[in-house]
Amino acid sequence: MKEALSTFLKGAAMGAANVIPGVSGGTVAFITGIYERLINAITGFGIEALKHLLRKEFRAFAEKVDFFFLLWLGSGAVISIVSLAKLLGYLFDYHAVMVWAFFFGLILASIIFVGKQVKRWSLGAIIGCLIGAAVAVTVALLKPASENDAVWYVLICGVVAMASMIIPGLSGSFVLLLMGNYSLIMIESVSLLSSGDLSALRILIPVATGAVIGVLALSRILSWVFRKFHDEAVALLTGFVAGSLLIIWPWKDEVIQTLQAAGKTKEKVVGYEWYLPELSPHNLVAVAFIAVGFVAVWLMETSGKNGQRGKAAEPASE
Repeated sequence: MKEALSTFLKGAAMGAANVIPGVSGGTVAFITGIYERLINAITGFGIEALKHLLRKEFRAFAEKVDFFFLLWLGSGAVISIVSLAKLLGYLFDYHAVMVWAFFFGLILASIIFVGKQVKRWSLGAIIGCLIGAAVAVTVALLKPASENDAVWYVLICGVVAMASMIIPGLSGSFVLLLMGNYSLIMIESVSLLSSGDLSALRILIPVATGAVIGVLALSRILSWVFRKFHDEAVALLTGFVAGSLLIIWPWKDEVIQTLQAAGKTKEKVVGYEWYLPELSPHNLVAVAFIAVGFVAVWLMETSGKNGQRGKAAEPASE
């Protein structure tokens, strides 16, 4: 029960991270020590697992896909996303700097702990880290596309967003923002569904379908990469995390574009203008939030190490 609760809370943290544009749920999974277990569990969904299911060999199926781990993790993530959509909308409207500061502290600390998982910083690992950072910075500087609620486009959003959600440092929500559909999917549709309005399913079902396709495809690639090139893969992910700090920087002004569509006026963020903060009580509080975020990662990392040691010991006893 203790492990289930821990997994649920880690799933909730991943869900909360995925709601924030620029924060990666994959980073939370990575620094809490469940990332490789998550990838391996997802890759378990294949022909062999399907055969177990068709033969009603439910126990074998559950073991193959690490079912209860995914159940508790997924439950935490879903509940967190649904419950936090409105709250985060409010916080971003009235306390944006504090929210960004807290997550800046999270990401800053995670660079240290993710980087420590590289066993040897070879030339290949260093190059991988630099490439990861360059990709993350490039993504941060891209301009968002226009909103599009066509089924095929929403499906693609699900594929791309879920693929990026499981890559530490590359935010699924920010990818949705770049594709123009963050507000449509993560704010409007999730809020409608949480209010009992089933019309949101017209958007959320294609997104969920695309998400399944994306996560199954990428998880297999990542599982292979971790087996063959562990240090280079971790270094690349460390670069992603480091590059994402540009997106998370608390002191920035939104570049707003006003659009006219179907007789309605809409505003959307198309970029940011970053600046250095002035010395003031408000900014000192923001710095304190950075410290809180940093300490939170340290606590999660400590918990993750303990959980990873316990999981690593299981195969040896079989």
